[in-house]
Amino acid sequence: MYVKLTNGQPDQFPYSVGHIRRDNPQTSFPKQIPNSILQSYEVYEVIELDKPDYDPLVQTLVRGTPVYNNDKWEVSYTTANKSKADAEAAVRNQRDRLLIETDWMALSDVTMSDAMTAYRQALRDIPSQAGFPTNVTWPTKPEA
Repeated sequence: MYVKLTNGQPDQFPYSVGHIRRDNPQTSFPKQIPNSILQSYEVYEVIELDKPDYDPLVQTLVRGTPVYNNDKWEVSYTTANKSKADAEAAVRNQRDRLLIETDWMALSDVTMSDAMTAYRQALRDIPSQAGFPTNVTWPTKPEA
């Protein structure tokens, strides 16, 4: 991942080797473009810092703007909460996927264990949990 600078400031990010080739169609670049050539076009490699832990059901990962730090360009990430409607939909979709995985156990010719019955009911009850949708306690799936 690269950043293209203009007057020493990030102008285009993310930027790629494909971009530099398209932006300079009359220039023949080697297959692997050395950093020295990239830098002559004000293109610099960007190091991604560790991403924070987050719950993708209710949060999104937000990539920041590259900053110059200790002789290298770095980009960090933060998290942002999804809208309540989007978070509710994502949690319900996850709940529905988990229920579908065990639907076959609810067929009339299969005897479902009490633990599985309780698990499926706990999944159905997720929307009524006090922390729904941002603080959900997911039930543990019992052995089949």
